[in-house]
Amino acid sequence: MTQINLKNPAKRSADNAKVKTKAKKRYLKAKKERRKQRKTSHTVLNQEPSSELDAEETQEVVNPISPLAGRTSHEETKLDEGPAHERPRKRRKVGINEAYSDVEESPAKEATLREERNFADTLSTAEGALPIFPLPKRPDAPSRSVLALQGQDKALIEAELVDPRKTTSLEGIGLGERTRKQLKGLGIQELFAVQTAVIPFLLSDKTQHSLYLPHAPPRDLCVSAPTGSGKTLAYVVPIVEILTTRVVTRLRALIVLPTRDLVTQVRETFEEVAKGRGLKIGTATGQHSFAHEQAQLIADKSASLQGGSSKVDILICTPGRLMDHLNSSPNFSLQHLRFLVVDEADRLLAQSFQDWLAQVLAATRPTPPIGETVDVRAPNALPTPDALAPAFLHLLRNVPQIHTSHNEKKEPSCQKLLFSATLPRDPAKIVALNLREPKYLIVQDSVKGSTEDADEAIMDVVMERFTMPASLKEHMIVCETSQKPLILFYLIHTHGVRNAIIFTKSAESTTRLVQLFQFFESSRLSSQTSPEDEGKVVIQPYSSDLNPSDRKTVLEKFKRQEIHILVCSDLISRGIDITHVSHVISYDAPVDMRKYVHRVGRTARAGREGHAWTLVEDQEARHFKSMMREAGHLDTIKRMRVHEKDLSPLTPHYETALESLKHVYVRS
Repeated sequence: MTQINLKNPAKRSADNAKVKTKAKKRYLKAKKERRKQRKTSHTVLNQEPSSELDAEETQEVVNPISPLAGRTSHEETKLDEGPAHERPRKRRKVGINEAYSDVEESPAKEATLREERNFADTLSTAEGALPIFPLPKRPDAPSRSVLALQGQDKALIEAELVDPRKTTSLEGIGLGERTRKQLKGLGIQELFAVQTAVIPFLLSDKTQHSLYLPHAPPRDLCVSAPTGSGKTLAYVVPIVEILTTRVVTRLRALIVLPTRDLVTQVRETFEEVAKGRGLKIGTATGQHSFAHEQAQLIADKSASLQGGSSKVDILICTPGRLMDHLNSSPNFSLQHLRFLVVDEADRLLAQSFQDWLAQVLAATRPTPPIGETVDVRAPNALPTPDALAPAFLHLLRNVPQIHTSHNEKKEPSCQKLLFSATLPRDPAKIVALNLREPKYLIVQDSVKGSTEDADEAIMDVVMERFTMPASLKEHMIVCETSQKPLILFYLIHTHGVRNAIIFTKSAESTTRLVQLFQFFESSRLSSQTSPEDEGKVVIQPYSSDLNPSDRKTVLEKFKRQEIHILVCSDLISRGIDITHVSHVISYDAPVDMRKYVHRVGRTARAGREGHAWTLVEDQEARHFKSMMREAGHLDTIKRMRVHEKDLSPLTPHYETALESLKHVYVRS
């Protein structure tokens, strides 16, 4: 043992230095080994792991026992710099190797320390490390197709796909000889795809030809088909065919439409197909007084008849006027309905109209539950000999009835038929219809006809990607707002746009645009010097500002081609069929895809060729393109560019027209 001199301070400090030097040597040796081990581990980590197992084995593990875990080698080097008496004091207990490095050990204690060092080395290796769990992450959101199918009616998902190119002759689809002759007399030699699918479905089963089916009510039908595909004739023909067998006049077919113009058009179709059948057809639109309509629809208003009283077999109406008669007209009953047709179903279901749908459906069903015993001690002395429908027979007053467990439940015989180019897919709206085993028919193109193509087409319908007529050519012109009227006049005079319908966003816009064009035409015609120059283009407005008689006059002149261009709001964007319309121009771009589909559907009808033009302002271009892209329709629209030099011949007349229009509005 080294003797320490307690008397001489200088010698005592030297002896202390010798003791520290021996401990320091052991500390530096252990530190050198640790650095070498850490350097080797760092080199392995920087290598590219050859497999997933190698990557796990080369992860650096911090010694959980060492309080200096996580300190960099640079920091330790800084602590080690300088002489021992100048360095700041640091913690000595940095690990098991250092905890006992400055103490003289016995052989037994050294063996114990060796075991502890081996245990610490084991914890420092990859095999002994705790498992590293991956960080939590959000699950992938479901696709739009999966979301679209959630909550949808199973019948819609399993809809039948109909090829739009399919046609068939009038024979072999269940039509009677009289109906075939009538259709041939109207120039109809073959049926289109939607008619080929709908008519056999309604007429193929002979048992379904009965007017009352209380024990086996028919299935309901929902049809989605492009505009101009012949949906009106698809339900007119089978309704006339079945109702021809009727003996007593009752209200048996109710057709609900969104506008008066459509009511007039559908009535004309019914009258042409049902000519000579004895069927009585009526309308209710509010165009005439309420008392006048009651006199046309109801046979007896004097007494309260449970079976109702009707002068018509078929009623074509708007929902608002229908509710007026249902709530205020005596003996107006829907209990004998065999057909309830909702044409342009998406628009009618989106608007409440005094909750018309719920009240109409309730009127087709008996108010008390079927099988309920009626009190025979009612104040009326005699039973009323009404012609009740089978499902309403239990409502006879003062007639005792015996009910047993074997009584068959009688259901209303009303069959609901829904038609639209943009059929609603909202599950809540479909449930509100209370459909009975609905059958969905979708007229949608399928390239290969395989199951995958059919599923994709049905998914397009569910996700509201609509089909356009194959003969339609679509164009888009992006322009400045101030140049939009001038570009419209350029299309009319340079591209020869005639027999056209121009759609605006409101009745006011319609009137203003017609005035501007009339001033433009006056300026252009006054500058012509040659008689060979283009003649005057006749343009007229058609909007809700006109009374019904004026609207009818304008529409008749347009059909006779006395008017070249019709400017209107979306009043006639649905259902109106004018055969010679070859161009549709959306002067104000539509804000949603449904409106676009119905606008362009006024042309390219029944296989004829047509052009659709959309004028898109600069600030609207992004929204319009995004809307078309989501509908999968952007690639089919060709973009047309109009240069300044193309407009220059028309610019002086346009400026003159603007000045004239300005004076008109200043005076008003």
